[in-house]
Amino acid sequence: MNKEFFESLELLEKEKGIPKEEMMEKVENALLAAFRKENNGNENVRIKLDPEKSDVRMYVQLTVVENVEDPRTQISLEDARLHKKKIQLGDIYENEIKTKNFGRIAAQTAKQVIIQAIREAERGRMIREYEEKKEELITAVVLLVDPNSGNATLEIGKDQMVLFRNEQLPNETLRPGDRIKVLVTDIRHNVRGPSIMLSRTHPALIRRLFELEIPEIADGTVEIKSLAREAGSRTKIAVLSHDDAVDPVGACIGPKGGRKNAVAAELCGEKIDIIPYKEDPAEYISAALAPATVLSVEKLPDSDRSYRVIVSDDQLSLAIGREGQNARLAAKLTGLKIDIKGDRSLRGEEEPSAEA
Repeated sequence: MNKEFFESLELLEKEKGIPKEEMMEKVENALLAAFRKENNGNENVRIKLDPEKSDVRMYVQLTVVENVEDPRTQISLEDARLHKKKIQLGDIYENEIKTKNFGRIAAQTAKQVIIQAIREAERGRMIREYEEKKEELITAVVLLVDPNSGNATLEIGKDQMVLFRNEQLPNETLRPGDRIKVLVTDIRHNVRGPSIMLSRTHPALIRRLFELEIPEIADGTVEIKSLAREAGSRTKIAVLSHDDAVDPVGACIGPKGGRKNAVAAELCGEKIDIIPYKEDPAEYISAALAPATVLSVEKLPDSDRSYRVIVSDDQLSLAIGREGQNARLAAKLTGLKIDIKGDRSLRGEEEPSAEA
């Protein structure tokens, strides 16, 4: 307990963000625990830490009595006055104990408590910091990638965290030194401490990237009303402008497609369809099925949320998309059930169709 000890507390505060005062309180508790272990749980102890003087002192507090019945908690008036002449019966006499005189077991106890305190303080700091960053976008540097699991260890500020393989884009290969953006999705608590859950596949990542790239979204002029994503492949976004002078789709695409392309580049070229949000379900579905051209949209009588869409035969595969992806994303985006048919059905001919 010397100058080096207090300097280490300063270093902990600087490197790990653990307040020095918080650690001093933990150290006091550790010393008390060590003393009690050697003294059968004796509670009458006071600790004084003085960082300015780089000094640690421990005192056993004894009640001054006429006749001592318990030497662990009492001292006679005669003995007390050998050190403090004006002390009276009933006063508390403090007898200093040198911490260097602690036994091996007590010292080990103190060390363990201090180590645990550091871990707990760091966990607490991480929880506080990342609770505030939940569902926010943060920049990370890839430190290493496990060749077996594919999990990536990231450096984020002073911390190291894991981005699991199933939260990475299916088509991306991360390498040490890569700078990537990740979304903080959750904070889970377990016996080993807090686990910060990160993702590059979560739909909200797209929303945050657009907020970062497009000022009109960041300031609320343009609103993302809905979003549907199949990570690494395709995303559809419906946007609405709260200013008649601002085209929401054009604002998101940007000059020469620069804004949209910047988001796509962060996501390894993920395709992004930006459509105008429509209050009318038929218009909304028609826009959502882009790039296909829709001939008509009809509400089905058996459900409030089911619609039949007719497209020309040459647009049917485009409307449905590869493995049904375009239709599936359109249904997720609008929240409606969509049955797509070619215009051959208008002529009473049998033709392929798709439901989403």
